[in-house]
Amino acid sequence: MEWNPETAQFLSQCFLNTLSPLPEPRRQAEKALAEASERPNYGLAVLHLVAEPSVDEQIRQSAAVNFKNHLKSRWAPSPPREPNVPALNPISDPEKELIKSLIVSLMLKSSPKIQSQLSEALAVIGKHDFPKAWQTLLPELVANLDSLTQANDYASVNGVLATINSLFKKFRYQFKTNELLLDLKYCLDNFAKPLLEVFKRTVNLIDQVVASGAANAASLKLYIESQRLCCRIFYSLNFQELPEFFEDHMDEWMIEFKKYLTVKYPVLEDTGDDGLAVVDGLHAAVCENIGLYMEKEEELFQKYLSGFVEAVWSLLLVSSASSSRERLTVTAIKFLTTVSTSVHHTLFERDDILEQICQSIVIPNVMLRDEDEELFDMNYIEFIRRDMEGSDLDTRRRIACELLKGIGMHYKEKVTAKVSLQINNCLGLFAQNPDANWKYKDCAIYLVVSLATKKAGGSSVSTDLVDVENFFGSVIVPELQSRDVNAFPMLKAGALKFFTMFRNQLSKTAAMALLPDVVRFLASDSNVVHSYAASCIEKLLLVKDDGTQSRYTAADISPFLLVLMTNLFIALEKPESEENQYIMKCIMRVLGAAEISRDVASACIAGLTNVLNRVCQNPKNPIFNHYLFESVAVLIRRACESDPSLISAFEGSLFPSLQMILANDVSEFFPYAFQLLAQLVELNRPPVPEHYVQIFEILLLPDSWKKSANVPALVRLLQAFLRKAPHELNQQGRLSNVLGIFSTLISSPSTDDQGFYVLNTVIENLGYDVISPFVGHIWVSLFNLLQHGRKGKFLKNLVIFMSLFLVKHGLQNLVVSMNAVQKDVFQTIVEQFWVPNLKLITGSVELKLTSVASTKLICESSTLLDSKVRGKMLDSVVTLLSRPEEERVLEEPDVPDFGETVGYNATFIHLYNAGKKEEDPLKEVNDPKQYLVASLANLAALSPGTYPQLIRENLEAANQAALFQLCSSYNLSIV
Repeated sequence: MEWNPETAQFLSQCFLNTLSPLPEPRRQAEKALAEASERPNYGLAVLHLVAEPSVDEQIRQSAAVNFKNHLKSRWAPSPPREPNVPALNPISDPEKELIKSLIVSLMLKSSPKIQSQLSEALAVIGKHDFPKAWQTLLPELVANLDSLTQANDYASVNGVLATINSLFKKFRYQFKTNELLLDLKYCLDNFAKPLLEVFKRTVNLIDQVVASGAANAASLKLYIESQRLCCRIFYSLNFQELPEFFEDHMDEWMIEFKKYLTVKYPVLEDTGDDGLAVVDGLHAAVCENIGLYMEKEEELFQKYLSGFVEAVWSLLLVSSASSSRERLTVTAIKFLTTVSTSVHHTLFERDDILEQICQSIVIPNVMLRDEDEELFDMNYIEFIRRDMEGSDLDTRRRIACELLKGIGMHYKEKVTAKVSLQINNCLGLFAQNPDANWKYKDCAIYLVVSLATKKAGGSSVSTDLVDVENFFGSVIVPELQSRDVNAFPMLKAGALKFFTMFRNQLSKTAAMALLPDVVRFLASDSNVVHSYAASCIEKLLLVKDDGTQSRYTAADISPFLLVLMTNLFIALEKPESEENQYIMKCIMRVLGAAEISRDVASACIAGLTNVLNRVCQNPKNPIFNHYLFESVAVLIRRACESDPSLISAFEGSLFPSLQMILANDVSEFFPYAFQLLAQLVELNRPPVPEHYVQIFEILLLPDSWKKSANVPALVRLLQAFLRKAPHELNQQGRLSNVLGIFSTLISSPSTDDQGFYVLNTVIENLGYDVISPFVGHIWVSLFNLLQHGRKGKFLKNLVIFMSLFLVKHGLQNLVVSMNAVQKDVFQTIVEQFWVPNLKLITGSVELKLTSVASTKLICESSTLLDSKVRGKMLDSVVTLLSRPEEERVLEEPDVPDFGETVGYNATFIHLYNAGKKEEDPLKEVNDPKQYLVASLANLAALSPGTYPQLIRENLEAANQAALFQLCSSYNLSIV
């Protein structure tokens, strides 16, 4: 795309139309731009448009956003996309170089809104090219920074600093590698000194403004924002380790840091939230920097520490009272928490300091504020994420409690006494006027819950602040027994959270007495309350005594099961809870624990099907949908297995939904639908009903197998059909289609194990007369892959397949079919692949199958295999049976494919409750160890002396001892 007047006019009109309130011109413009973006030099042309001063500012701004997004999707090679989705054309190297030569100067000349977009675009390029492929960038930015500070153009100075801050952020979150440290050294060599220079120059400008008393708020705001950005860059450059340059100049930085925490800027702080936020941004950045030094360089930092603690303390006493200063409050408390856990904890030792921390920092920050109530009412998902799921470490409430925990590491008794006193004070104030002072009770509950100590490796918690049973009885129970489920919802949520948190400590009698009340709270109008009620029930059902025995049984919940399930489904109809994952998880858990009568089963399948039909229209919440399908699966498993007459009723309810998923191409749900269908097929008795045969036909279509996420579920369904309908399989050429699927799956290392699952099910369920015409083709496919160097799990799967073939269709058929493909190949395969890989087999059924098959082979192949090969195979069998798995197998962990996006369609998600029962193809053999020694003893008796010699010559010493130990165990001998 050339830059000329026609291009300028075309792009200007397109970007103008993208701003249109009318959908049609907007859609057409977006389509035209998408097509144009495939042409070479499109990004360069858009950048020229952004630089054109004669073009309207709004159009240029829209172009800048488009330019940034264009770079995001095309600067680096894009990861593999789904089949049939064309790849985006990457930006060519010559175009990249031209963009890099223009972007810095253009960014500095632009208006603030365009500048911020170009700064982001520059950061996108920098993420991939800086510093190695863009060595001119940092020197160019430094040169501009110097001239801009000299000219006192701080709007542009901040643009450069913001860009450098974005470029350097990687030093904060990437793992330390040699490559990262080389990049860090380059940045330090080129920017540590200029950073200090611009910081000190700005220090002088701020001092001049403060000293003159001139109320120049606009300039001061720019200077303070500049210092905040310098502090963030300082944080990035110091994050991995303390560089020598910063150690040499520590005084210059720390003196100014302390000054910024203590000096007031009334012209900004007293003129509204905007100015105060700018100053607090600098305060917070300084707190993060000194916290970093406290963690990493405690010894060097020691001489500054007491001054900083005092300064941060003073700031906190003021900021804690203001809800708009949360960021500063959190970072300041984090710094004090770091100090409290260090060797300098004595700074917090005095009683009066602990008193002040509790009264002036902890209680004000734990007490509910208007914005907490607003979040509770308006965004229950975010409230729960912060409150119950522990992702609120960066909120005032949680971080204030973390400070107490930090001090408690060294002064536990003092902290416990002070906090217990505060809890009692809060409860006393609540008792004086419950309606007006309910927040004090909430504060007391929050302190107990947040300061509870979690026991290692379990869900149990403990606290020294209160006696749990007494606190539960006097403080929590009255809330849970309140008849109005909608009154004081935040208190109800706190009470439910306490019940959930201390569920292991509370007696079963106390919990059972209140469980019907918790069920009532499922009817609360508050999304948080009915979510917490559902979570409480769900977590109670997981409680185990002695680590194994479920404390709450089906008999415990039977009396109110119907009310419980009814209330759960009613909760799903509440506004904004239509896809409430806590409710659906509770449904799943209850169905897994309860005794499901026919009435409950019918009501539940109807309720779940209604929900399924609704979410099929627009799948939004993957977690909710997963629990939904798990709920259906567990209901099918538990209800239909105990009452097979329910199968047809369930099919009648579910089939229309499953057919809708397939017909409407709801691809997110395909893996789930196939797993549920497999479950239903397995529950049926032959002959399989006709409507399943139609699905079988869909299953055999090549298009069904194109999406990798569907493959494990399709294989699972195919296996179910092969087991339940082997005769239908052998009609109308279907077996050829099945083996075609096997061939496709086996050809890719990512799906070859799925191919073996299909093959093994064919071998296990069909007679040799049916499969014999195809066996030669199967061996050809497998031998070709062996010749191409397949290793690892392929070889183990090959051993399992050959073992299954041998036990199902006999050694003669195995040997003849293999040697028919290639002369004497059987002995080669056994010697080179079966023997060495046998000892690597894992899984109880697989171990039994391969050891029994190998034993049969040793005992039946004296004319096929020489004694050395049989001896080595025996050595492998003994290793397999006598040594623990961890001694035999050094598994390489599966490396995830980072090219795949996380979310729907990316990976197969297994339904735990739809899992198939593992089939044992050798039910007649109870003990493979006994089978081995009995078979050997019988064989050895026919030719005495032969087998002891074979054992001595071929088995490792440890395996010889293990084999004779087995013989002794079963009172058998090999003569």
